[in-house]
Amino acid sequence: MIDQNGYRSCVCIVIANSQGQVFWGKRVHQAAWQFPQGGLESGESVETAMYRELQEETGLAEHQVTCLAVTKHWYRYRLPKHMLKHNQSGFVGQKQKYCLLKLHNDDHTFVLDGHAQPEFDDWAWVSYWYPVGQVWAPKREAYRGALKELAPALKRCFSGDQQRA
Repeated sequence: MIDQNGYRSCVCIVIANSQGQVFWGKRVHQAAWQFPQGGLESGESVETAMYRELQEETGLAEHQVTCLAVTKHWYRYRLPKHMLKHNQSGFVGQKQKYCLLKLHNDDHTFVLDGHAQPEFDDWAWVSYWYPVGQVWAPKREAYRGALKELAPALKRCFSGDQQRA
């Protein structure tokens, strides 16, 4: 769904393990890494989209995680102009709600190729703030704002030492 300002509505999923580290996925055939994410389908709630994308991109089911928090704000980022050159739809970027999930079992094996069009071909556990400095530049401020908003929920769940980067 694209809103009246040209932003596609999406969910972005931050999966934390028992150490307070987060899942960091490498995009298929690219050097880019990011959190699992995906667009909301027409009439779909943020929660429904989150669980659908979670299963499609990581193989995790709803019963394997607990949702700790969802951002109150939509975090937006614009695509660079060169990526919009041939855009006829009015699409300018994405707006995302970020969902912080706690994984119940750290030993779970992620299934990255369980969907017809896999998003990731590798993954790693990284410190909570690591993605802010590593994600594709147009997304950095959105990641920073969302992780800042979600940090208190992580702190309530885990010891304070894991939130420092």
